[in-house]
Amino acid sequence: MSTNQLRLGIPKGSLQDATIKLFEKSGWKIKIHPRNYSPDIDDPEIRCSLARAQEMAMYVQNGTFDCGLTGKDWVMEWNSDVVVVDDLIYSKASNKPARWVLCTKGDSPYNKPEDLEGCKISTELVGFTKKYFADLGVNVEVSFSWGTTEAKVVEGLCDAIVEITETGTTIKANGLKIIAELMQTNTQLIANKVAWNDPFKRKKIENINLLLQGALRADKLVGIKMNLPKEKLEDLNGSLPALTSPTIAELKDPAWVSLEIIVEEAVVRELIPELVTLGAKGIIEYSLNKVI
Repeated sequence: MSTNQLRLGIPKGSLQDATIKLFEKSGWKIKIHPRNYSPDIDDPEIRCSLARAQEMAMYVQNGTFDCGLTGKDWVMEWNSDVVVVDDLIYSKASNKPARWVLCTKGDSPYNKPEDLEGCKISTELVGFTKKYFADLGVNVEVSFSWGTTEAKVVEGLCDAIVEITETGTTIKANGLKIIAELMQTNTQLIANKVAWNDPFKRKKIENINLLLQGALRADKLVGIKMNLPKEKLEDLNGSLPALTSPTIAELKDPAWVSLEIIVEEAVVRELIPELVTLGAKGIIEYSLNKVI
């Protein structure tokens, strides 16, 4: 039975600020209170709660939350029985999926996972790491790391670590080498199976996902609007980049048209000079909140 209110889990920690920023761009304002775990959101149909990303899948599976955002890695770590609604490629550092990698000391004799037979490995991703080595048929001792995982292998407390990284900078800074990539992970929107079968909650979750995806898509795109001599349209020869096709409108002066496109931001630095060469005037570049 629907309660007409969706219980949404927001990941506390490294993803918190990026998640709140993404929701704001998508149309929801979330306000965190420093002394409690129930943020305010400007939507009476949603009730927010904070939880560690590592525990989110557990709370969604047992029905504490109807849906939440967490890493694909933590869904896999606990083999969670949840609905994966969609991937959300964003993070605090870059728009790339993070990687769980197997690392050893730079001068160690271990160069591949099979070399670690009988060794000690420290990681926060214990369940997945055990399964990874079991599937390889390599016997290792895996222990849970409460943090500063890189230091454990540097200080000789273990032979290798399984750690998450986006750029690999911290790993290199600690004199470690990556000998294998175990998995790539990114944020996912997940839902409780009972909630997913509730018509109101499912529709609300689908709408949230639609707008979150639209905001993420808009991050890489910009709009460009300009006036262009009509005679120059033929010179474009259909080569003008656009999300679908350019919007062209007649102007009061029949010799000119108004032209509007949505393009990837990366091409703008080359595109605008070309448009100027064609005689474009009044070129305006503007940012986008959502592209659906």
